[in-house]
Amino acid sequence: MHPPVLLLISTDPQTKPVLEQTLADRQATILAAATTDEGLRILKDQADIALVLCDESQGRIASQVILAQARRIAQNLPVIILGTDGSAKAAVEALHRGATDYLAQPVTTKDLQAAIDKTRIFEAPEPQAREERLSAFDQIVSRSPQMKLLKHLAAEVAQTDATTVLITGESGTGKELFAQGIHAAGPRSKGPFVALNCAGIPEHLLESELFGYQRGAFTDAKQTKPGRFQLANGGTLFLDEIGEMSSSAQAKLLRVLENHQVDPLGDTHSIHVDIRVIAATNEDLPAQIKTGRFRLDLYYRLNVYQLRIPPLRERPEDIEPILTSFLETARRDHGCRIKGITPAALAILQGHDWPGNVRELHNVLEGLTITCKDEMIQPDHLPASLRDAKLAGSNGETGKTSLLAYGLSVDEMEKKMLQEALQRTGGNISEASRLLKITRNTLRYRMAKYHLP
Repeated sequence: MHPPVLLLISTDPQTKPVLEQTLADRQATILAAATTDEGLRILKDQADIALVLCDESQGRIASQVILAQARRIAQNLPVIILGTDGSAKAAVEALHRGATDYLAQPVTTKDLQAAIDKTRIFEAPEPQAREERLSAFDQIVSRSPQMKLLKHLAAEVAQTDATTVLITGESGTGKELFAQGIHAAGPRSKGPFVALNCAGIPEHLLESELFGYQRGAFTDAKQTKPGRFQLANGGTLFLDEIGEMSSSAQAKLLRVLENHQVDPLGDTHSIHVDIRVIAATNEDLPAQIKTGRFRLDLYYRLNVYQLRIPPLRERPEDIEPILTSFLETARRDHGCRIKGITPAALAILQGHDWPGNVRELHNVLEGLTITCKDEMIQPDHLPASLRDAKLAGSNGETGKTSLLAYGLSVDEMEKKMLQEALQRTGGNISEASRLLKITRNTLRYRMAKYHLP
């Protein structure tokens, strides 16, 4: 293994001696540039640079230019920013722009050593390392360039160990699959992966689920129970539907992210936890911040690195490989007779909006394995709702069917909408309420009204 080459871009003459002192017991080549232009020239001409260190003495824009050039050269080239602003906001913004780490000046050898160690540039490369990282995302079936890029970015951020990741996207797009992939592709893969749906637990129980409790902390606390943070120690905690978290739980979560300490209910001692947090939401968190439903400081902590998963309607080319993969599994596990789909039927699927995304597509395909008796899926095999939607779209305004033509009362129509939403979401109350654009409590009330399970 050849000594790594480090590029230092700094106008401060004291920075290079600090870097040399930090690397005193290691073999490394340090290239120094006193200006941004000189640094850019070295980046373009020197092909084997393993790490870039750039201070912000020439302004934040200059460091942004360096970051952008580094990303053009190699997506995974680590860049450490030596900042002039010691605030947490400045650090979060730098990390969000793609920096590997952010150190406020004056930089100490201890901090610099820790930041360089996280890049792992002195470790011998593992054979097939990149391929192994990407294989963690193999269960996410796709063909589109958007998803190919997204899986590559997820594989890269997986290597940052403790970086908090925020995954955004509509319900059913596969946010938890990406979270599992990041965990499996990272250095914490041998640790536990613990998931918690923040919307699936009553508000008064959420904090005890997150942080645990001691025996006797409340009436029903018959024995001590560790929270999800303790269970995820050494691994990854995935918090789904983070936008549904109460303000009280948000405040306590922020404290854990800042201090890495958990306070179980009824316990007088804090417990240190070493975990990576991955959060996911289908909500517009900036909009929730404006209305006071979500904390701005917590958003900054969670949104260190964001991955947006595009909805299925934005990548219709992924429908065919998802279908093929699903049918292969169905034939292997259940003896399914279906071998493929006709172009006409595929066109209908690709023209559908898929409000429930991949989850909705899976539900349709599962139904077809029961109802379709042929080897090839024909348009007539598809649910009537998909065929009617395709027909209406092809006929324009004249193809639209009046709701009155169904001969249903308002109550009957409302009941059918509730049933369809629940069917599309697999009975998930939170997802169905979002699909219908009503609150969960309203949905539960109307389900009781129509005696729906």
